[in-house]
Amino acid sequence: MSLRIVVCVKYVPDATGDRQFTEDLTVNRDDVDGLLSELDEYAVEQALQIADEADDAEITVLTVGPEDAKDALRKALSMGADKAIHVEDDDLHGSDVMATSLVLAKAIEKAGYDLVITGMASTDGTMGVLPAILAERLGVPQVTLLSEVKVEDGTVTGRRDGDSASEQLEASLPALVSVTDQSGEARYPSFKGIMAAKKKPVESWDLSDLDLEAEEVGLEGSWTAVDSAAQRPARTAGTIVKDEGEGGKQLAEFLAGQKFI
Repeated sequence: MSLRIVVCVKYVPDATGDRQFTEDLTVNRDDVDGLLSELDEYAVEQALQIADEADDAEITVLTVGPEDAKDALRKALSMGADKAIHVEDDDLHGSDVMATSLVLAKAIEKAGYDLVITGMASTDGTMGVLPAILAERLGVPQVTLLSEVKVEDGTVTGRRDGDSASEQLEASLPALVSVTDQSGEARYPSFKGIMAAKKKPVESWDLSDLDLEAEEVGLEGSWTAVDSAAQRPARTAGTIVKDEGEGGKQLAEFLAGQKFI
């Protein structure tokens, strides 16, 4: 039986761009370029490595987002994933992590899966809690923040590296894992892969396909909301310490005043 792997990926604003909020205090995605979240590329890479070792495996990449989010799916497909699912609906606008995890869980269940793989966090929100919430919604064990992943005989195993020690973890499939940016460099799509991605299937689903109502997602269905936002103040000029014999003392006083020492 084929190993069914679902990789959750996110289309995020380019961190090098000038990011702004809209009037409803959601991220303005129209005026900035987007791309596949770099941390999710590691999840795609680990799925590809697992599939290479399996006798038979199929990789589905899944995203929730606007029309342009298909670009993130195409990148994952060009890396080597087999097919993609795009959940797009105007009522999803403003969904927080709780609403997004609900949509992802419904889509994953509809698609069918043995193993779900995510990145450690998104590069825009950087909350890092979605994998745990998603595993809870799916009712499967979670093995998170792994720097090494293997699947064998219906079990997923992995290594989680901490500051002072490493842990060896395992869970029976079906399960969810998240991987860190230490799990291995993501491969660069080849020209052949890019051309092949154009022929791979991309399904489009909306809320009705997942038996969800508008009030369960979006700004209305979210558990959290941004109350206010302000432009980051411009960077001020630094303090210059001229060494005329007292430079070391002045530097020490400055660092002490900032409570750095």
